[in-house]
Amino acid sequence: MAHTIVTNVCEGVADCVDACPVACIHEGSGKNTKGTDWYWIDFSTCIDCGICLQVCPVEGAILPEEQPELQNTPT
Repeated sequence: MAHTIVTNVCEGVADCVDACPVACIHEGSGKNTKGTDWYWIDFSTCIDCGICLQVCPVEGAILPEEQPELQNTPT
């Protein structure tokens, strides 16, 4: 099961992007409700390794389960 970046908690730090071994984390478009940049995880590519969760300094920004309703993804 993939991890989830909670769009409206993410602060765009992006430590997760460089840490991801499969490059499944991408920059979102625009700003979130906090007014910050944000990222999203491609659920179909995520290997559930948890590295993103380990390196993210923003508490609650990444969840260890797939919750698409909390993450904005491109359509």
